[in-house]
Amino acid sequence: MLKRTLAIAVCVALTGCNDKPADTSTQAQATEQPTTVADNAAATKGFTYPTTRKGDVVDTYFEQQIADPYRWLEDDMSEETASWVESQNKVTFDYLQQIPYRDELKKSLKNLMDYEKVSAPFQEGEYTYFYKNDGLQNQYVLYRQKGDAEAEVFLDPNTFSEDGTTSLAGVSFSEDGSLAAYQISEGGSDWRKVIVLDTNTMKPVGETLVDVKFSGIAWLGNEGFYYSSYDKPKGSELSAKTDQHKLYYHKLGTAQKDDQLVFGGTDEQKHRYVGGAVTSDQRFLIISAAVSTSGNKLFIKDLTKDNSPLVTVIDDITYDSDILDNDGDTLYIVTNKDAPNKRVVTVNASQPTPENWKDLIPETENVLNISKGGNYFFASYMVDAISQVKQFDKSGKLVREIELPGVGTASGFGGKKEQSTLYYSFTNYKTPGTIFSFEVESGESKIYNESGAKFDPSLYDSKQVFYTSKDGTKVPMILTYKKGIKMDGTNPTILYGYGGFNVSLTPRYSATTAAWLEQGGVYAVPNLRGGGEYGKEWHKAGTQMQKQNVFDDFIAAAEYLIENKYTSSDYLAVRGGSNGGLLVGAVMTQRPDLFKVALPAVGVLDMLRYHTFTAGAGWAYDYGTAQDSKEMFEYLKGYSPVHNVKSGVSYPATLVTTGDHDDRVVPAHSYKFAAELQAKDAGENPVMIRIETNAGHGAGTPTSKIIEQYADIYGFTLYNMGIKKL
Repeated sequence: MLKRTLAIAVCVALTGCNDKPADTSTQAQATEQPTTVADNAAATKGFTYPTTRKGDVVDTYFEQQIADPYRWLEDDMSEETASWVESQNKVTFDYLQQIPYRDELKKSLKNLMDYEKVSAPFQEGEYTYFYKNDGLQNQYVLYRQKGDAEAEVFLDPNTFSEDGTTSLAGVSFSEDGSLAAYQISEGGSDWRKVIVLDTNTMKPVGETLVDVKFSGIAWLGNEGFYYSSYDKPKGSELSAKTDQHKLYYHKLGTAQKDDQLVFGGTDEQKHRYVGGAVTSDQRFLIISAAVSTSGNKLFIKDLTKDNSPLVTVIDDITYDSDILDNDGDTLYIVTNKDAPNKRVVTVNASQPTPENWKDLIPETENVLNISKGGNYFFASYMVDAISQVKQFDKSGKLVREIELPGVGTASGFGGKKEQSTLYYSFTNYKTPGTIFSFEVESGESKIYNESGAKFDPSLYDSKQVFYTSKDGTKVPMILTYKKGIKMDGTNPTILYGYGGFNVSLTPRYSATTAAWLEQGGVYAVPNLRGGGEYGKEWHKAGTQMQKQNVFDDFIAAAEYLIENKYTSSDYLAVRGGSNGGLLVGAVMTQRPDLFKVALPAVGVLDMLRYHTFTAGAGWAYDYGTAQDSKEMFEYLKGYSPVHNVKSGVSYPATLVTTGDHDDRVVPAHSYKFAAELQAKDAGENPVMIRIETNAGHGAGTPTSKIIEQYADIYGFTLYNMGIKKL
């Protein structure tokens, strides 16, 4: 769910509730009488679900009472919840172990992932840095190289913990490269530690910072840096609400408790996401402040003047704006104000407000993403979710359109102003990522690092189609599959979607997807409304009271696949994670007949209470909340997966996946949904929940766990499609 340059902080944020109180919870004591799954279901499935106790908690929304029998599962610190997790995992893994080709799938995944993977290089001080994974290492290793000398290990996250669950979550270098601050995540948590290294001696500098969350690191010279966090919540740090983000300045050699509060400490400055950045000339501190995942205020402060004021650039959270760069007093800003597909404008820092903005790169019919390097701007446009890249100089003059190696996704083109060579990667669903070097003056591209993936793209087809959604909207979808498969309705198919938060699904190779394709599976990815593929209007068309458009788009994609005989309902699985987990939960409860298998991962599934956990309130731009109005409450209740599981209905075979340390989308969403399905499902399809222990929302997941997870997901899917052997 997050992603502007300043806004590491703005990945999960909110809108305010109206002044009418809507939710008054009646926290009755839970009863002791357990509720078990229907007797006939237990008998026919050959296994018995764990007993999930029902409580009698009832919430009142606008005079309507809503039962929440599994409220107790929200307590991630209780022994009862831990016991429930253990018992659910036992049933799930006992079931998964009986799948005859589970080990075969693990071997296939292991083989496809076992190749050297290298990132594009980047320059810091006297060194060139790059990430590399030798093949099956749990975490990528950060290397560095000086000139033609042999590369050496700079940071190896594989040594951070024995089980590989402590990951490197970001590195930021001071402008001269002599200092590096790196963040670590333990067990997949969004709460991070920050450690500073002297890059010459490799010795730590000062104390380790703790309890840092949703933060970048912005160095000011070599004296210190800016970072963001929340006050540590009382109670559960995994699920307690985090509401007020603050920007601090940490001076090296001082205690964290003495860090200077820069922004966010007052009621006037209260925002759910606050990010800080420093311009490369060290002149300006840039502060982005947001209450939601969409829209932000923007401020600057002149760091060359003592006690200089905080100057407002834009104070309207309706729009997304970010300062890309500066040349002295000239600021370069990318914004969607008066430009839903984004534009680049310039303005003088002395009068930076919107009435003084002048277009540098005007808005076009295609969505703009922008990067900088070599003293140029690189405008990457999405044309039906496919990359088109143009190079502009600082005056806004088009230098060239960059010839890409094919139809797919190009990313990169970033670097320092003085660099003459930049790097970019190119990929699509059947083409492993290849890194190219790019000469900024001549425009020449060369292969810098070709993928060593054990996958032959020539054996596969990947094509884009357009289908019609329920209301007549045309939606693009990319289909990838083995050449020569018969379109007879029997192809195992995964329909993957997201549809939210302005996130664009552009074609990218993945070894885990390749494993599905190797088994003869079809992989289908539609670009649903709610995403960012066609700009702000496309995003808004899938938010709040229009969220059903997203589900309708996904259902229409499934119907297209069936009508054109790529697959049939007996061979169709739906998959999505986070907001995509909500998507799967919604469509499987609305159209349980349409799918054979449902795979909701780390999903937002309780739409009446999502905003009460961690930073969940920040998602209200997309969802609205049950407190906003009676109309919004009724709309959310109408599709909330937890509240739309019905007794007597046969649901698809379902494997819910989550992590017990997920503090982004708390696992209680998945726990409650699984409990509702197990209690009410009338069919013979299994409803399982696979809970990864000591794991979070997904970032930093060790390779070994990825292999196990996907072997189980694909095994469960194929097994429930009736496939006996591979």
